Amino acid sequence: MNNNDSYLSCGVNIEWLNKQGIVLRKVTHRQGNLRLVRNDSKEMFIEVSANKIAPEKLHLTGISVHKKFMNEGKASIKFQPLNCILYLTNAPPGQLLSFLRTIYIKTTSEKGASNNRASLRTQLLSGRYHQYEEVSPVTNSEIDKARAKISKSTETTPSPQASKKRKLERDSTTKPPAAKKLYSSSPIPNEPLDIEQQEVLDACLQGQNVFFTGSAGTGKSYLLRRIIGVLPPDVTTATASTGVAACHIGGITLHQFAGIGRGEATLEQCIAMASKSVTATIWRRCKHLIIDEISMVDGEYFEKIESVARRIRNNEKPFGGIQLILCGDFFQLPPVTKAKFGDTKAPVSRFCFKTKAWEDCMLRTFELKKVHRQNDEHFISILNKIRTGVVDKEVTNALTATSKQKIERGDILATRLCSHTKDADITNEMKLKALPGESQVFEAQDSVPGTTAQLNQQTTFPSRLELKVGAQVMLLKNISVGTGLVNGARGVIKTFKEGLPVVQFRNKREYVASHEKVTIKTAGGLDAGLRRDVSREGLEAGQAYVALSRAQSLESLRVLDFNPNQVWANPDVLKFYRTLDFMQIIPVGPVNKQSASKSSNVKKGVTKKLYDKPLVSIS
Repeated sequence: MNNNDSYLSCGVNIEWLNKQGIVLRKVTHRQGNLRLVRNDSKEMFIEVSANKIAPEKLHLTGISVHKKFMNEGKASIKFQPLNCILYLTNAPPGQLLSFLRTIYIKTTSEKGASNNRASLRTQLLSGRYHQYEEVSPVTNSEIDKARAKISKSTETTPSPQASKKRKLERDSTTKPPAAKKLYSSSPIPNEPLDIEQQEVLDACLQGQNVFFTGSAGTGKSYLLRRIIGVLPPDVTTATASTGVAACHIGGITLHQFAGIGRGEATLEQCIAMASKSVTATIWRRCKHLIIDEISMVDGEYFEKIESVARRIRNNEKPFGGIQLILCGDFFQLPPVTKAKFGDTKAPVSRFCFKTKAWEDCMLRTFELKKVHRQNDEHFISILNKIRTGVVDKEVTNALTATSKQKIERGDILATRLCSHTKDADITNEMKLKALPGESQVFEAQDSVPGTTAQLNQQTTFPSRLELKVGAQVMLLKNISVGTGLVNGARGVIKTFKEGLPVVQFRNKREYVASHEKVTIKTAGGLDAGLRRDVSREGLEAGQAYVALSRAQSLESLRVLDFNPNQVWANPDVLKFYRTLDFMQIIPVGPVNKQSASKSSNVKKGVTKKLYDKPLVSIS
């Protein structure tokens, strides 16, 4: 926790009610400031203030908090003694979570302490009752008290079935069951950021246009969710170049937001399409535009939406004055382009960083270096070489040696990664047909008729699922983090119970997939990766790196018929990332206060980066 956890800026609405629930008084601030303060008697209040308006102070006693829509930046606090309700809207979800958590911890620690508060007469005579100061940061002892209260309430609150259950008899040799870990059901991430990630977050909060990149496993997606959590929801739009990536950050596709389709029309036609009332309103309301997987956005499309933004918002600044936050790794998958109607030539894609619009945005660029997904320094070194297209003897020997590894676990076979979705579908179909027994077919019941094709394109969930006993499956959604039922978890169909599949996962437990939660798909083969007998022509630049970087270690990986020619990097991307060393002239970490030494340190840092940069040759 930090000092800002006792402060919140958002939309505020305060209502005072009578006993019949009729509003007697109402105060509304489109943008108000909330602060946790104490008086001289150590009583805690929420101070609500706005420009040129006297602040309101609400005593934090007898409160109940409603936080069902906290992820949307909304919450309400009911003050029972005051018969008052405080409504919070358009709050950054991450800051709202921290603010409410601070209230809970502070009020919980107060309840456990014996407060010898002065009488009302003494307070009035002292003449100091009107003085307030901001609450101190949360201490470890206060956190421990809050945790103790949670565990105590859990122990003393029996479930409805508790009286019917017979206690398990244990002898002295029997070990008690392991304590269950508590996981937050909120998708708002709360793990501390490292120095690199914090620097990116600070730049976003300062309103700068930002592009941050990094190799696979450096925490780009996690950082992006943190950024989304600290920005006001009403004026922030989180987008991604693909539907799958948009689902991961809880946003929409860039095509949905822009309102110009695939951008195949002329610029004037695209502007006319985006000028429709709904789309134009979305463009004008947006103040922070987030684009994930920017590497897969074609440069021509990027330039068109930049021009559309300026025309719709009637603002000649880049993107019409919208703050731009871009995330992606250009060493991974390149832009997806389709040939125009009647054009026999292969479509040529252009990276966003090669456009004039990219230069005009004056993006502050960051490259995350610390890898969180893998802990093996040897494997990280191999991945970094593959990322830049370097395949030396060390890389070749290490990957070739994995071909004989046994990575299957029981009935769960290793996943084969394929370069194309069509190849993965063929592999899955062949594996399924090879299994004995009859198959069971499950079809999705979409709530909106006619949207099946669109949902198939924008989500990973298939509309039709055919399964057999022994079929390899994979979860496509987090269900229970504590038990390992997370997105990407592998399992095998053991049987069918009342027409529903019973799946055994790696934790050796079996689960019945209900109709509401059939979030599995056959997983004999997966796309966007590497499979045997695929030549260099079958793999895009960076696709081999994407496949290999999904593994956490060399021990969990098996590469068949490795060919060094399959590993290559786009020359334009290599050139672009070399220029990042010149752009990052501000070093991360503490800087010497003396200006002379500061300038010297910067120059040394740039020189060091230039010497450390490997030379890469593309054959």
